[in-house]
Amino acid sequence: MPESAIPLLTVLALILAAEFVNGWTDAPNAIATVVSTRVLSPQRAVIFATGMNILGSMSGTAVAATIGKGIVQAEAINLSTVAAAMIAIVFWSTLAWYYGLPTSESHALIAGLTGAGLATAGPSVLLAEGWEKVGLGLVFSTFLGFLGGMGIMTAIYRLFYRRSPSSVRAFFGRAQILSSLFMAFSHGSNDGQKFIGAFSLALVLGGVLPEFQVPLWVILLCAATMGVGTMVGGWRIVRTMGLRITKLEPVHGFAAETGAALTIELASRLGIPLSTTHTINTAIMGVGSARRFSAVKWGVTLEIVTAWILTFPVCGLIAFGVTWLTKLVFGS
Repeated sequence: MPESAIPLLTVLALILAAEFVNGWTDAPNAIATVVSTRVLSPQRAVIFATGMNILGSMSGTAVAATIGKGIVQAEAINLSTVAAAMIAIVFWSTLAWYYGLPTSESHALIAGLTGAGLATAGPSVLLAEGWEKVGLGLVFSTFLGFLGGMGIMTAIYRLFYRRSPSSVRAFFGRAQILSSLFMAFSHGSNDGQKFIGAFSLALVLGGVLPEFQVPLWVILLCAATMGVGTMVGGWRIVRTMGLRITKLEPVHGFAAETGAALTIELASRLGIPLSTTHTINTAIMGVGSARRFSAVKWGVTLEIVTAWILTFPVCGLIAFGVTWLTKLVFGS
């Protein structure tokens, strides 16, 4: 192996490690509700989610392009910058996973690239257009997710209020299988593409690709890595998302997944990197609030929101610090 290839291979391994951790902490969002309502077993849900995540990741590259060339100037950073961002993601996400908190790998990745980029080249490295999309992603995931879940749940109440509870449960027990597949597909179309974008960026910085593009093998490798991560450690997050925020029946799971998936798909087609964690969380909160405000366990919600808020500064500072130390030790 040429010695010059070692730095690139190290960075690519770190990106796959971050994608694996993404499978622990973020991908379980796609299956949390369908598992908690017992419509699908965890094993079948993971298999279905992995397949649909791969298909979603292959459905477009707009989000990958935003991450790969829209957040920081590629020509102003180097492989050490990307490596520092991945180290921050793995550390923070593993810590949050240990406590069963669903973090946003989207925000961790963006914050990590930003912190490392600032340490590498200063404020001029940031790109305004990409950050505008990040801001839109916050609006989408917070407000559209909540309103989508609440709106669909309210509509279901009005359409099915004369039906018996058993018939409603039977109908949505089948319908939720479809909504969970839709949710997994949308997760791949947005969240699955983010590390694909980082992987492709590293290939550009390492001289493997002449310009930013997303090869098919990169999509398959990253999607498969995320799926393995979900199989290994996703249950902690499934428990928090599906069991601790509010009590869910299949009808509630259908409304939350459909509202979240519609929001995520809209963002994906616009190239907006949003947090799928935030989106499904707020959709679940919207569904619970449509029943009654007190149905949501707001204490658990506060823990989750705290993890969201801390993600940006923690990952940004870790990535900045790692990059600064690397420059201090190696001079580059």
